[in-house]
Amino acid sequence: MSVFVKKLVEKASLKKQHAGFSDNLKTEDLHPYLVFHYGIPSGSILLAYDSIQQIFAISTKDGQIKLFGKDGSQALLESSETIPSKFLLFIENQGILLNVNVKNHIEVWDLDRKFLSAIHHFEREITSFAAIRTGPYMYVGDSGGDVSVLRLHQDQCRIELMKYRIPFSASHGMINEVGSDIAAKVILPQPTAETKRVLIIYSDGVITLWSIEESKVVCTNSSGTALQAIYQEAKKVTSACWACLDGNKVAVGYSNGDIFLWNIPCPSESKPEQNFQVTPIYKLNLGYKADKIPIAKLKWADADGKSSRLYVLGCSDSHSANMLQVVLLNEQTENRTIKLGLHLSESLIDMEITTSSIGQDKHRRDSLILLGRSNNVFTYDDSSIERYLVQCQTKSSPSLPKGETIKLPYGDSTITVTKFITSTPCMPFSSDEEFNMVEKYGLPLFPFEKRLVKDGSNSNSTAFVPFSKASNLFITGHSSGAINFWDASRPLLLPLASITQQSDNDISVSGVPLTALFFSYESHVLVSGDQSGTVRIYTLKSEAFAPQTSFLSFQGSTKKGSNHIVRKIKAVKVNGSVLSINATENLKHLAVGSDKGYVSLIDPEGPNILYQKHFASELCTGIISMHFETCSFHGFEKNVIIVATKDSSLSALDKDTGNSLSSAIVRPNKPSTALFTRILDGNDISINSDNSVQKQTSLLLCSEKAVYVYSLSHLVQGVKKVVHKKKFTSSCYWASTFGSPDIGLILLFSSGKIEIRSLPELSLVKESSIRLLTFSTFRLSDIIVSSSNDGELIIVNADKEVLFVSTLLHNEAYRLLETVSQVVNKDLIGDQGLIYSPSTKEKKKGIFSSVMKDNKSIKSRNGLDFENEDSRLSVEELSAIFSAVNFPIDSETSEKNTRNEDDVDLGIDDIDIEDPKEKPRVGYSAMAGLNRLNISNKFQAIKGKIKNAKVKNDKMPVTDEPHEEKTGAVDQIKKKYGYATSGESGVANTAKAKLSENLKKLQGINMKTTEMQDTARSFSSMAKEVLRFAEKEKGT
Repeated sequence: MSVFVKKLVEKASLKKQHAGFSDNLKTEDLHPYLVFHYGIPSGSILLAYDSIQQIFAISTKDGQIKLFGKDGSQALLESSETIPSKFLLFIENQGILLNVNVKNHIEVWDLDRKFLSAIHHFEREITSFAAIRTGPYMYVGDSGGDVSVLRLHQDQCRIELMKYRIPFSASHGMINEVGSDIAAKVILPQPTAETKRVLIIYSDGVITLWSIEESKVVCTNSSGTALQAIYQEAKKVTSACWACLDGNKVAVGYSNGDIFLWNIPCPSESKPEQNFQVTPIYKLNLGYKADKIPIAKLKWADADGKSSRLYVLGCSDSHSANMLQVVLLNEQTENRTIKLGLHLSESLIDMEITTSSIGQDKHRRDSLILLGRSNNVFTYDDSSIERYLVQCQTKSSPSLPKGETIKLPYGDSTITVTKFITSTPCMPFSSDEEFNMVEKYGLPLFPFEKRLVKDGSNSNSTAFVPFSKASNLFITGHSSGAINFWDASRPLLLPLASITQQSDNDISVSGVPLTALFFSYESHVLVSGDQSGTVRIYTLKSEAFAPQTSFLSFQGSTKKGSNHIVRKIKAVKVNGSVLSINATENLKHLAVGSDKGYVSLIDPEGPNILYQKHFASELCTGIISMHFETCSFHGFEKNVIIVATKDSSLSALDKDTGNSLSSAIVRPNKPSTALFTRILDGNDISINSDNSVQKQTSLLLCSEKAVYVYSLSHLVQGVKKVVHKKKFTSSCYWASTFGSPDIGLILLFSSGKIEIRSLPELSLVKESSIRLLTFSTFRLSDIIVSSSNDGELIIVNADKEVLFVSTLLHNEAYRLLETVSQVVNKDLIGDQGLIYSPSTKEKKKGIFSSVMKDNKSIKSRNGLDFENEDSRLSVEELSAIFSAVNFPIDSETSEKNTRNEDDVDLGIDDIDIEDPKEKPRVGYSAMAGLNRLNISNKFQAIKGKIKNAKVKNDKMPVTDEPHEEKTGAVDQIKKKYGYATSGESGVANTAKAKLSENLKKLQGINMKTTEMQDTARSFSSMAKEVLRFAEKEKGT
């Protein structure tokens, strides 16, 4: 025991020498920042999943991305711009996440370092986005119908725009006129041939399978009657996905609620030139069309063909019972549609299917994750959905799958009140012990994270960490009346104990929400108050807090759960819901304030209510705080109670009698809702007439609009004397002090701003902003903030999220911070292999530099197989194809590419006003990627058709129409390959083309200016981040 006491003394001395707790509050010691975020972030809009690394991602409206890895690890990424994402995509098993925001900026996130490694500013509106799994290439579809190819150079932290492109005119079959809205809506690399073919689906319904190597259309539905048969009414493509393993069937959703399955024929090696047609297989009638609900997302899951499923998500602002449906896809689907509608409490905006391994045998569990419009996340066991659909085929009555709403795992009910104590005495232990504790006692956020032991039971269900292991203690009161103790030594809270009993004989929960907590760590006394006015005084067993040694081990009773820490309970009832609780230093008296304006003085030994005092108020009667103090009153020392109400009124009571010391009430001229009060002991200095220095006690009052420091000696007499005052420019929703004695004031604002002010002068010492602290769109009643004397904050937002915030730069209050935020499994990347082997010319090893091993055993989350290794194009071959010009680039596109790659500035002088000279014909060098023999054959075929047409028309009267048909056909061929046409009006068309070119150049100047402004802002943000990191490293 002597060793333990010695360590406590050393810890206490270190605490006194803390950098932030000197006599003066130093700016260089302060740095408010988000230490860790746990749970579902506010404003979630998009989901993504890496099925190999098992990393789940959620992006938000304000440019943040939350990551959930294996074993409960979590991390938060923040973009420099607070704008929403519109595409979120993993490059699987690479530790790379691609995020496309609404400004068409493509962000490349290195998940291992949690670092934004590259940003590419795309010139056009991005309407579709896809990545090749076996190479560092991405397809980007734009609003003009063109598809571009990008290459990610991870080692150089840049994205390269390749010369290869898929122009709209070549893949769609028509020219996209200016102002047309035919966009490349969906891009799907073919699963078994993703280095050879890619499927492009346009917003107008055209589906094209494109050959990458031959740079031509393999098959399409744009010709013939296939497209016309289903387009009897106006509709647009809104979503699509593969619906088979080999990529010959695709499901397409439309804006009017239609869902069609299309057959995608693939060319054979023996007949590569055979003409193919994309044809509809059948239509799914799920009721979306009747409600005019667009199909927002489609997702397919494979189950050996017999129970494969298509998940259909409708897009609607209003709630619909058929918003999400699951359809069984097999050989019987065309004749009989077997479906399941998942009825949720709100409309949905996204869905994803995740895979996890459970138990010792690594049993696979697939889960359906659904994101609601109000930020709720729901989950279903996918096997229960599959089982339901299969049983429906036998006309039985299976039970409906049950979903769960993702909530914080900190109790069965909502947290309503909290307390946070840091730097508590604890026993030292090794890192291995720490890892084992997290593994054994950690609570999963998602149901599929639950670990199973050999007997099949949940390893997290009834385990509790010893109190002696906790250096930080977090106490939560719940809406059920339960009280939980948590080990907050690390940002993953571990359970310590739970109190549910109402009396010595009743261990059940009361069911009444708790509204106030008071805890004395030294005396092991806990006091709770609830909504009904019941005050319970718990005396906890000292053995629960004693250090565990080989001679002494505290064991609890399994019958009472964790209520074994309670020695005795006493209860008393007051008038109104309890809002605040305080006690004297010796715990001889308790003061309890209620929402009805009553202050009750309680003797806890009885417990007896000594007296109740009522405070009437015109605005609000709630008592937010009470303070016991001894001060001078008319020349005599008197024990008083300072009472503060919600309307910022201050009064003083005689502690012994409960009588008011003055009839006058001290309040601001413009009262606002009071948030916090504190007695500042001797922080204010005054100079007497004899030049002697006297320290005066003052009272700090913080409201939503301002903060005040009042003279306590004047306040007791009912005299208002404001020593210091500061008005706020925005609304404040929480305040507290830190340090011992109090040296700083922490203020949180709804805008996300944090201010730290000195005491008692209220001078601004440090100002910062945390994006996740912007709670303007949420109810403030859902936000619960608690702080410690060390300046550590824990912020709970309803059942969704917990924020760990630190105000001191050098304070390391949490252990295992790097471990719990590491979502990437590097060993898995080394074992499962990576995208490709570099060529001999590529000496640098980037993140794509390993070789795929055993790729046949790896399947993505939708069940699609990787391309066969024998038929796959090598990276060198693919690089050669994508690096060459496959179609002539017009002057406008060439100019944009040059500006993007070489960063050449475009000025107003670059626009030509004079008539241009005649441009030479496009030479053969621009058509190097085309097959000359095929071109010749096409000319001969067309010439033969024209000759046949002439023979048929020999008996017809002689007119000019045949000549016009021949001329038109030849003109189209010439126009396609860059030659001047015979029927064009030279002057008019040239002037029109030049006017359009000049207009686009002006638009390019505007886009370049905007890009430079965005780059400047990004650079400024990056510079600030580097400076902060350097300061932190220097301090360490």
